[in-house]
Amino acid sequence: MMLVIAASTLDLAWVVVKDLATPPTLLLGIDELFDILGLVLIVLIAIELLETMKIYLQSHLVRVDIVLEVALIAVARKVIILDIKDYGAASVCSIAALVLTLAVADYLEHRTRVASRTAQRPPAEGSTDQTGACQ
Repeated sequence: MMLVIAASTLDLAWVVVKDLATPPTLLLGIDELFDILGLVLIVLIAIELLETMKIYLQSHLVRVDIVLEVALIAVARKVIILDIKDYGAASVCSIAALVLTLAVADYLEHRTRVASRTAQRPPAEGSTDQTGACQ
C-alpha cells in the first residue's frame, strides 16, 4: 500500500510540474486544476485506507469514523470532477443525498464517540454531581 501511495504522489508531482511547464507557463486551466485536485484526493483516500488497515491489523477494530471520512473524501472527489452536463437531475440528486447521508452519519458517530468518552470519564475531585451536591 505504501508503494501505491508513493507512486500516486510521484504521479501527482509529475502532473503538477508538467501542467506548470506547458504554456501559459505557471498558469493552470480549470481542467488541469480538476485533474490535480482529483489526484490529491486519491492520495488522501489511499493514506486514510492505509491508516484504517493499520488500525485493524493492530487492534482488530474497524474505526467507523475513518471509514466515513474515506467515503466523504471519495464522494467529494466525485462531486469535484463531475461534469454536471453529463448527468440527469436524478443522478445529481442521488449524489447530493449520498453526501448528506454520509455527513449526518459522520456527525452522529462523532457525537456518540464524544458522549461515550464523557460518560466513561470519572468526575474530578471536588466537582458537583447533577444535583449540585459536592462529591
